[in-house]
Amino acid sequence: MFHYTVETTMTMEEAAQKLEEQLKEEKFGVLWQFNVKEKLQEKGLDYNDDFLILEVCNPHEAKEVLTQNKMIGYFLPCKMVLYTDEGKTKIGMPKPTEFVKLLNDQDLEQKAKDIEDRLIACMDKTV
Repeated sequence: MFHYTVETTMTMEEAAQKLEEQLKEEKFGVLWQFNVKEKLQEKGLDYNDDFLILEVCNPHEAKEVLTQNKMIGYFLPCKMVLYTDEGKTKIGMPKPTEFVKLLNDQDLEQKAKDIEDRLIACMDKTV
């Protein structure tokens, strides 16, 4: 699977706040939040499902991987999403290891696995 997704009964706002707290413990920060529902409604489109996209980064990790291979920048920052589906809040992300496989770089694959494991732990602690 290209993604990792968990489910919670928390509201999307509660889950986003708790996720951000967990990310900070792992030295990841949320660079940007994009509220898809609000933006589409702002554009006059009838979209009523909560959907939030977070751009997440650990600056030290980013510097390290970019120093090894600038092509990794195509996959940065890490993306995490929160959305509601059938009354539940889902938190998910594409797995960094799946993207890095495209670069055929064993060192980066190991680093991506470490980052992925840490982000998954943050998601698991959130629910």
